[in-house]
Amino acid sequence: MRELAGRLAALDPEAGAAVKVIAYFDRLVDGHAGLESLVRGAAALAACPARLDVPGHRVRVSAEGQRSGLGGEPDPAWPGVPLAGGGLWLERPGQTRPLDAMVLERAATAIRLVLERDRVPEPLETVLDEAASPEARRRAGRRLGLPSTVRAVACSDGTVAVGEVRAEKRAGVGPAVPVLELPASLAAAKVALRFTAEGTPEDPGPRVVHADDLGGLVVLAQAVGPGTEPVPDVRALERAAASAPWMLATLDAVATSASLRSAATVLIVHHSTLQDRLGHAEAMLGWSVHEPDGRLRLQLALALRRLHRQSTIAW
Repeated sequence: MRELAGRLAALDPEAGAAVKVIAYFDRLVDGHAGLESLVRGAAALAACPARLDVPGHRVRVSAEGQRSGLGGEPDPAWPGVPLAGGGLWLERPGQTRPLDAMVLERAATAIRLVLERDRVPEPLETVLDEAASPEARRRAGRRLGLPSTVRAVACSDGTVAVGEVRAEKRAGVGPAVPVLELPASLAAAKVALRFTAEGTPEDPGPRVVHADDLGGLVVLAQAVGPGTEPVPDVRALERAAASAPWMLATLDAVATSASLRSAATVLIVHHSTLQDRLGHAEAMLGWSVHEPDGRLRLQLALALRRLHRQSTIAW
């Protein structure tokens, strides 16, 4: 690299200088340099003070390599690059030198690598990470004060938890397992989350689903993904839903209740009203829901509908 930089410098001084900057920061990274050394390097190469201000790390180094306090806020005229909730700046007001952009880019790249390298995972993150060592997961479990067996929880907003279900969120709950098996519990919880619903007339169903209760329905989750076409029963269910505002809630109550009279009680309607609704629903669906096999078909259609609606969930 040094020989290449010399040749380039003879042909194109700016290109040669850029290669030297790249090589300089590569050496620092290979040598596991810390953040202050990287900022000091930026200051030396740019021949002006450099400052780093990111959460947990505030460093200013003069052109002579001396560390000092940051002082006031960065001058908007200084060249800089954004970094992890803050930034890196060269304290050079006025005209930017040609090499400044390269110094900032390479220094910022190196700083990002160090920040990622030195990042200490949170205990919750570690205990749910299948890539973490068993000992790391065991230590994280002790820090969290977890019991001998615990459940992982996957929430609809992309957050995770252990042991608790927050009522305000849709959530999938994994099986109770020893702490070291929590990554597997989380994987099951993510599957269970796909069977949840908002619990509204437009999306009736449970807001919290336990993986323990899914049984063979897990096979459905494996079969339905973002590119999977809905089966005819799901299309029929969607057509029926579009025909009346009460349709989905009524069908969900019928599918999950022990009897039609129980479903009428859940819906707070008279039994005859429910019968009238079901006459319309069965005409739209193309099958009867009065018999056990028809209700099973309806249960599967509702489950498949939820899976399709959750096929792009961000996990």
